Amino acid sequence: MLLDLEHLREEYAERTLDAAHAYTDPFIQLQHWLKEALEADLPEPNAMTLATCTADGIPSARVVLLKGLESSGLDFYTNYHSRKGHEMEENPHVAVTFLWLGLQRQVRVEGVVEKLPREQSERYFESRPLGSRIGAAASPQSEVMDRVTLEAEFIRLQAEAEAAGGTLPCPPHWGGYKIIPSRFEFWQGRISRLHDRLEYSRDENGEWRIVRLAP
Repeated sequence: MLLDLEHLREEYAERTLDAAHAYTDPFIQLQHWLKEALEADLPEPNAMTLATCTADGIPSARVVLLKGLESSGLDFYTNYHSRKGHEMEENPHVAVTFLWLGLQRQVRVEGVVEKLPREQSERYFESRPLGSRIGAAASPQSEVMDRVTLEAEFIRLQAEAEAAGGTLPCPPHWGGYKIIPSRFEFWQGRISRLHDRLEYSRDENGEWRIVRLAP
């Protein structure tokens, strides 16, 4: 049976967004919306879809978790040898999208990535639950691997970590990236599809310029 997708409709009428009441700094605006998503108890409010691209323009996308937000950029962590890691090595231009359906909001961010300092990656790795650390070390992310082999490697590393008192060093192939944005877009759903869209981009002086886009 075919799904009737053409007639799916959702009216957006919860909130509004205008430049007069938005923060002039997009990082503060993003922090504000993240805080409201947390307060609304939305699932995985720090989840963002990360789009990367090969050097010859072939895109791919997946969901990762935002783990740091400050005026210098947005931080996340992954396996450097994963597909996204290889693509970001070839082409540092990326885009991420946050979607908070419970608040009828979306945020898009575009920019370039750079690796976080090794000490920062190691510090974050050590803060994770032991199971997450073992999983990261056991998985050759994005490579072909059967479940039995993966679980056997997890058990081996788990025994090593327990023998070492619950410690496990951060693998050299695992660490963080910082997205340095050049553009933000904040989207608020509105009635009759007349959505609010505010775009932040840097001007020639490096200051953030805000414009309204048609929905």
